[in-house]
Amino acid sequence: MCRWMTSAAHLCPELTYRTATTASSTGTLIPQPSASSFALVCLTLLLVTAGSGACPPRAGHEPLQGLGSGTNCSWTLERHTRSYNHLEGDVRLRRLYSANKFFLCIDKTGKVDGTRRKNYADSLMEIRSVSVGVVAIKSVSTGLYLAMSKKGTLFGSVKYSPSCKFKERIEENGYNTYASLRWKHGGRQMFVSLNGRGKPRRGHKARRRHPSTHFLPMLPS
Repeated sequence: MCRWMTSAAHLCPELTYRTATTASSTGTLIPQPSASSFALVCLTLLLVTAGSGACPPRAGHEPLQGLGSGTNCSWTLERHTRSYNHLEGDVRLRRLYSANKFFLCIDKTGKVDGTRRKNYADSLMEIRSVSVGVVAIKSVSTGLYLAMSKKGTLFGSVKYSPSCKFKERIEENGYNTYASLRWKHGGRQMFVSLNGRGKPRRGHKARRRHPSTHFLPMLPS
C-alpha cells in the first residue's frame, strides 16, 4: 500500500492540479489530503480497474486498456512469473540413432542391440515422459521396455518398473543422453550406450561425453 500512497499524485493528477490552482488564485492555504485519504482513493482506483480488466496506471505510463479480466499486471508485483509446463504423459515415436551410427533396438527375446537398418521394426521406440526430464522407452513391435540392471546391463523388460526410468538430457552437441534414474555405480550415473560394433556397453563403462552414449531421436520415415 505504501507504494501506491507515494505515487498517488500520478493516479490523481486532476485532484492535484485543482488543489494547486485554487491555492494560487485565492492565496488561501488549502490543507492537503491526508495519507489515509490517499490510501482510500488508491484503493477505489484499484477496485475500479480490477473490475474493468485494465491494469492501473504506472508512473509515467498510460493505463493499459482492453487486456481482459485475466490480465497479469506483472509490474505491480515487481516481477514476471513464468510458467514452464512439462507435458507429463507426452508420447513420441522415435528411432534412437547413436553417434556411432546404429539404431537402438529391442528384439522379442529382450536382447538390446544396435542395427544399421533404418526401417527395422524393432528399432521404433515409444518414448513416454513419466515425470520432468524422465522417460520410459518401449519397443513398439515387441512391447518390451528398455531397462537397466544394477550392474549396468541393458535388457528388455516385459513389465514397467523403476529400472525402466531414464533421465533424458539434451547435450551441447544436440544429441540426447539417457541415464538410469534408479541405478548408479560408485556415485556415477550409468548411461545407455552402444559401442563401435553396435553392442550395448555396461552402464558404468560409459560417460556422458562418450559418443557411444549420444543418441539422436529421429522421426520414423
